[in-house]
Amino acid sequence: MSEAQNDEPKKAPEVGNQSDDADPRTRPFGWVGLVVIAVLVVGGWFLITTLSDDTKMQDCIQSGRRNCAPIDTAGR
Repeated sequence: MSEAQNDEPKKAPEVGNQSDDADPRTRPFGWVGLVVIAVLVVGGWFLITTLSDDTKMQDCIQSGRRNCAPIDTAGR
């Protein structure tokens, strides 16, 4: 059979599936993104808890109370 008589359409080369040809040196960089996201989540949690504590302290002081910050006397 010649090519002119072949009724099957030609398949286009797959562009998105290049995992077999991927350079092994670039594979660890996927973990870098996960580490960055984890650091951002932990940093965001720390920031939220710190700001929440500061807000509670400011609300206490603005309401006119005097004993807003507890004093630790356990060491005496």
